[in-house]
Amino acid sequence: MGDQAEKIKCLILGSGPAGYTAAIYAARADLQPVLYQGLQPGGQLTITTDVENYPGYPEGVKGPDMMMDFQKQAERFNSDVRFGMATAADLSKRPFRVVIDGKKEVLAETLIIATGASARWLGLESEQKFNGHGVSACATCDGFFYRGLTVAVVGGGDTACEEASYLSKLCKKVYLVHRRDELRASKAMQHRVMKAPNIEIVWDHVPKEIVGDQTVNGVLLENVKNGEIKRLDVEGFFVAIGHKPNSGVFEGQLEMDGNGYLKTSPDSTRTNVPGVFAAGDVQDHVYRQAVTAAGTGCMAAIEAERFLSDQD
Repeated sequence: MGDQAEKIKCLILGSGPAGYTAAIYAARADLQPVLYQGLQPGGQLTITTDVENYPGYPEGVKGPDMMMDFQKQAERFNSDVRFGMATAADLSKRPFRVVIDGKKEVLAETLIIATGASARWLGLESEQKFNGHGVSACATCDGFFYRGLTVAVVGGGDTACEEASYLSKLCKKVYLVHRRDELRASKAMQHRVMKAPNIEIVWDHVPKEIVGDQTVNGVLLENVKNGEIKRLDVEGFFVAIGHKPNSGVFEGQLEMDGNGYLKTSPDSTRTNVPGVFAAGDVQDHVYRQAVTAAGTGCMAAIEAERFLSDQD
């Protein structure tokens, strides 16, 4: 199989804002990029209904439409956009050997990893049913739509406290629902939540079901101590139990933090393997925005181009 492996100058894995922006820059630099879209073509934005905070769309844009725009722009410069995801990789020497969908082998001179992250969900059926219709995993993306309304945030770590305090500035009331009787968040974040007059913490409860007609109008909570069920009337439900970076295929080869986010050099997208770059949410657990992901996609392509010209 080794002899027939396709040779690629710049391989990009992932098709969110980071991957597509990298493709646009790499294609214009004549790196003939090949982009594999991964498990979720278009990335997390395809499960976001309205995007209103991305510059250049004054009227706002639907997440999936925006990703189609990104894809068209990448293809306009002859990026080769393909279905498929990386299932194995050997980064021990260049060219890097990457297996797509368990069967096709490609050899890449440079590799840009833009595989993103996936929100951790509670696993409720109603959560998926109302996803984008009152259920969200990103307050900074969707909080604006709940201005003046009552919402619930579930979680007890920094993410949950951050989302709750962000929403408290927009919403009439925010319930923070936590399964335990103390928060896991840092002291500073806890303090911020305790201080907000319109945040109420609901201790020792777990969501059982999100209820509503077309959109969310309440959530049923179960008391973990006595099993009693109570209802909160809310118009929005934010799941904030963290994100999981899609980096598993590179385990043991690339440096990661304790949560699996790829480590990059300061002010750079370089990983610990020369010629491998990481962009977007797979290496960013702080901002996680489309616009910051696009920025790092641009950086990765420029760094890949420089890396290749240094090899010549």
